[in-house]
Amino acid sequence: MLHFVLHLHMDLHKTSSRLDSIGITASTLCAIHCALVPVLFTSLPLLGLGFLANAWVEWGMIVLALLIGTYSIGLAYLRIHRQLLPLSLLIAGFTIIILGHAFSNGWAEAVIVPTGGLLIAAAHFVNYKYSGACKHNEHKLELEEVAEQI
Repeated sequence: MLHFVLHLHMDLHKTSSRLDSIGITASTLCAIHCALVPVLFTSLPLLGLGFLANAWVEWGMIVLALLIGTYSIGLAYLRIHRQLLPLSLLIAGFTIIILGHAFSNGWAEAVIVPTGGLLIAAAHFVNYKYSGACKHNEHKLELEEVAEQI
C-alpha cells in the first residue's frame, strides 16, 4: 500500500512539472504573439502567417493557457504546496489580459496583454519551484504515516 501511495505522489509531481513546462511555453508564446502581431500586422500575410492575426487564434491561446494554468497550478496547490503566490500570479495575469483586450488597443494593448502572458509564465515557474521545493523525505514520512493509518 505504501508503494502505491508513494508512486501516486511521484506521478502527481511529474504531471505537475510537465504541465508547468507546457504552461510556461504556451504563456510565453502567447505574450510574444500579442507583442509582435500589432508590429508585424501588415507583413504577416506576405509571410503566409496572416492567420496569426485572427482573433480566434488569440482567444484559442488564451483559453489553452487558462486550462493548463488552472489545472496545473490548482492541482499543485491542492495536493502539493498550498502556496497562494502561483494562484495570485495566474489570476493577475489573466485579469491583465482580459482588461488589456477590453479597454486598450494599439500600442497600449501590445504592452499590457503580453505583460499578463508573462505573469502567467511566472506563475507556472513559481509553481514548478514550489512543487520541487517540497522535501521528498518529509513527504515520504507523511505518506508512511498515512499508509500506517490505513
